[in-house]
Amino acid sequence: MTPRRFVVLDRDGTIIVERGYLADPDLVQLIPGVGQGLRKLRELGLGLAVITNQSAIGRKYFDQARLEQIHRRLAELLSAERVELDASYVCPHTPDDGCQCRKPLPGLLELASREQNFDPARSFVIGDKPCDIELGQRCGATTFLVRTGYGAEYAVADTVTPDYVVDDVAGAAQVIAGLLSQQEDECR
Repeated sequence: MTPRRFVVLDRDGTIIVERGYLADPDLVQLIPGVGQGLRKLRELGLGLAVITNQSAIGRKYFDQARLEQIHRRLAELLSAERVELDASYVCPHTPDDGCQCRKPLPGLLELASREQNFDPARSFVIGDKPCDIELGQRCGATTFLVRTGYGAEYAVADTVTPDYVVDDVAGAAQVIAGLLSQQEDECR
C-alpha cells in the first residue's frame, strides 16, 4: 500500500496572521481563505502537518504551556472551518542553539514523515519564508511560497526559488489539485 501524501505547512504567516512572537491565544487569527484551502487539500486525500519554528520559547518570551494554549485556539478555529490537522511539530530553539529540528534543517520533517508514514520527497511544503522553501528543497518536496505573511516580500525580492509562488494556501491547493490530476493521467 502506498503511503498517503502529505502537505507540510508553516504556521505563522501561512495558516495564521503573522504577529511576530505570538504569545496571546486571543490573537490567533486564520488568514482569510485558509479553511477553504485546507478543506480542498483534505478532499484530495492529503494529510496535513504543521512544522513551525517557535524560538520565543527558547528566548523565554513564553513557555510550553502558553504554546499549547495557542495551538488549542488554532485547533478551535480550524475546527470551525471543518478542518483538522494530522499533527503539529514545533522547534522551540533559538537560531544559536544548533539543533537539528529548526527549519530549514530537516529534523522535524523527517520525524513527521516517520510518525505520519509519508515520503518527504512526495510531499508538498507551503510557507512564507525562505526557511520553509529550503526545508522542502532539502527533502525533495514540491515547494510553495505563499504571498501571505512575509511571502510577498520574498516573492518580489527574488531571493528564494520555490517551485510555485501563489497568493495563499487556497492557491496552493488549486495548483496541487492540478498536479495530482496530471500525475493520475500520466499513470493511466
